[in-house]
Amino acid sequence: MPTEPLPELAEDFVPFATVALDFHQAINMPVAPVAASRTELDALHAHLVALYGLLDAHTVRTAQVADAEADHLRACRIRLWQAAEHLHAAFHTAPHPGASRHPTRQAGRARLPEGAPALTVCQRHLAASARVRRAHTPADLRDPFTGLTRH
Repeated sequence: MPTEPLPELAEDFVPFATVALDFHQAINMPVAPVAASRTELDALHAHLVALYGLLDAHTVRTAQVADAEADHLRACRIRLWQAAEHLHAAFHTAPHPGASRHPTRQAGRARLPEGAPALTVCQRHLAASARVRRAHTPADLRDPFTGLTRH
């Protein structure tokens, strides 16, 4: 069964994003053991949410023509969202700029809103979570193993 040729793609920017991450790590990661800053965690969260969106678009398109490949992409999406959840939690447990120590566990459990600009990570996370909840069941999102047993 003949298929239509793929359209000519625009210049691929994903390799440039990968190189930029490698470059960022090479010049910005301190050698000494230091906890990640809230700014760094926020940037990583934004990156993962954007990557989730890219994988979501690929998954939706692939699911129409290739079930096995789409299952793997769905598992990737779930893992990325789980990573974004952990980054969001790490952001809120990281010390505030100017603070000399990490917040206590009780303060972390209280989950009090912090206001701007710290609220931007929460706004991004909530906006993405609405899309995630439409695409996945709660069981999918909480499952430590994402399946891949169909193939």
